[in-house]
Amino acid sequence: MDKKSKIFLDYVVIVFLAVLLAADYVFFIVPNRFAPAGVGGIATMIEYKTGFSIGFITLIVNVPLSIFAFFYIDRDFALKTFFYAVAYSVAYFILGKVVPNSVKYDAEGIDTIFPCLIAGMISGLVYGLSFRRNSSTGGFDVVSKFISKKHPTLNFFWVSFFINAVIAIASLFVYGETANGFKLDYKPVCLCLLYIFLSNFIGNQILKGSNTAYKFTVITTKAEEIEKEVIKTLKHSATRIEGQGIYTDEEKKILICVVNKHQIVQFKKILYRHGETFTFVETVNETVGNFKKIR
Repeated sequence: MDKKSKIFLDYVVIVFLAVLLAADYVFFIVPNRFAPAGVGGIATMIEYKTGFSIGFITLIVNVPLSIFAFFYIDRDFALKTFFYAVAYSVAYFILGKVVPNSVKYDAEGIDTIFPCLIAGMISGLVYGLSFRRNSSTGGFDVVSKFISKKHPTLNFFWVSFFINAVIAIASLFVYGETANGFKLDYKPVCLCLLYIFLSNFIGNQILKGSNTAYKFTVITTKAEEIEKEVIKTLKHSATRIEGQGIYTDEEKKILICVVNKHQIVQFKKILYRHGETFTFVETVNETVGNFKKIR
């Protein structure tokens, strides 16, 4: 796929994700009166209290943030985030007008956990796939990317945790009105926290990628024998590094080989057949590259 086709595909996917998250709000979040994470959570509570549309709030917040990101973060990231925000807002306006209440999942306060679970899974999918395309859903994601660029060692977790904690606590009061007056309602808080957890978990799993593998670091004096077996049996290759033992001052070879989970047992059998070999295994979240298979 050439560069132009890849860019076009990225924007098509971004539009689809924006529509999907807009549908998530219309079908599952807004009807069940709980606030999700970030700017979306704030917008949901504002719409609930005032009727001012989430779509307008999304544009008001994300258009300036996208302009800021264009000059101070990354132009590609800024354009994709802006495109996402516009597509999301338009989709939310349209869906809000055309989708009848009869098809929305309004649990009416009973078993509200189910629409929350669905909403959290969808949002996690949207967040993960957006970030993998150097885009975002806007709001605090732009802020966190800017902070990460300026202070790479800063742990943004606590800032994000504080913001979402404030949203969760605010929802305790926003959704507390009843026919008989005001009453603290803890259910929206629980739903908000569950949504945040599920969304972050799924988003992080998508960001890690599906190409999980295992990295073997082998320290040995039998490098050539092991290499031959790896090539013959696993149809695989490895990288050899020269090393030296500190205690014995003996020359060693270090082999680095990344294999998939189906090859672990075979690789271990190869190692067991050769003495004077030490190895350790690490999990690799994703492998990147176009490698030719050894025949």
